[in-house]
Amino acid sequence: MSKFDRREGQPDDRSGGKQVERRSEDRREFIRTSVSLWVEEKKDDDLYFQQAGNLSVGGVFFERTIPHPHGTRVMLKFKLSEEIGEMEVRGEVVNPADQADDVGARVRFVALDPTINDIITKFVESNAEKDI
Repeated sequence: MSKFDRREGQPDDRSGGKQVERRSEDRREFIRTSVSLWVEEKKDDDLYFQQAGNLSVGGVFFERTIPHPHGTRVMLKFKLSEEIGEMEVRGEVVNPADQADDVGARVRFVALDPTINDIITKFVESNAEKDI
């Protein structure tokens, strides 16, 4: 049985005739939850306000933004709730090079303080149940 390129109806020969493993499961390391959250992002002396679309203990995804280059370091400030108050975390842009034209930015948290890690973990776990 041959595989067909769905775009052209032709045999898919990108694998050079080898069987290619296709992963259908989510390979993300951390549980995430959908959010509508404004995040203050500081890069050097530049200040941006970004709309976050999802959050995990590993990082955040900014919707509808033109991303900084891969590896750019940023400082992020945000509030998950009034009770928790404002948090400040360091992050690094981790957009894959093949997605550089995408609108949106994935930022990985760097050296997350254990207290903030716990707060985000509880927030995500609590809200992830609502996402199901």
